Amino acid sequence: MGMLVLCLVACSVLVDGGSGAAAASGGKEVHGRTPDMRMPGYLYIRTIGRCTPQFWSSGREPWPNTVPHDSSVSKVFGSRLLERYEPGLTLLEATQRNDDIGGSAFSKLVKQSSAALLNAYSRPGFPYSAWEIKSLVLEALVSESSAASQAEQFKQANEACN
Repeated sequence: MGMLVLCLVACSVLVDGGSGAAAASGGKEVHGRTPDMRMPGYLYIRTIGRCTPQFWSSGREPWPNTVPHDSSVSKVFGSRLLERYEPGLTLLEATQRNDDIGGSAFSKLVKQSSAALLNAYSRPGFPYSAWEIKSLVLEALVSESSAASQAEQFKQANEACN
């Protein structure tokens, strides 16, 4: 979070400073930029801690042997997931999903629960055990609000993990 704030402040200074310097120079080139060259007004930053879905999908660390990356989510979490997800969806594909941003709560749930399961198997001290995660996922499938709430809890645990 501190890095994000630092980056946004620095980017804001660069953007504001760049346009102010160009205006003050009477439209001449300043630091390799002309007034017509615009800098982006925002940066999109994804959290890539050691326990997030993005980390697990990157392949930077081997997956636990108990859950290979090509395992289907329905086999890992239970056949009840077939009601919400396609049968061929693998754990790796679940961690790679990007439809969770602005998407359904069930997309967020499968992404965050897959990462949480991997963390439970590979990170000592992770706040959930594997069987707890599997049980909570099945319980969260009853409604969109339950799925959203459980996905947020898994997200917080994943982001707080080292």
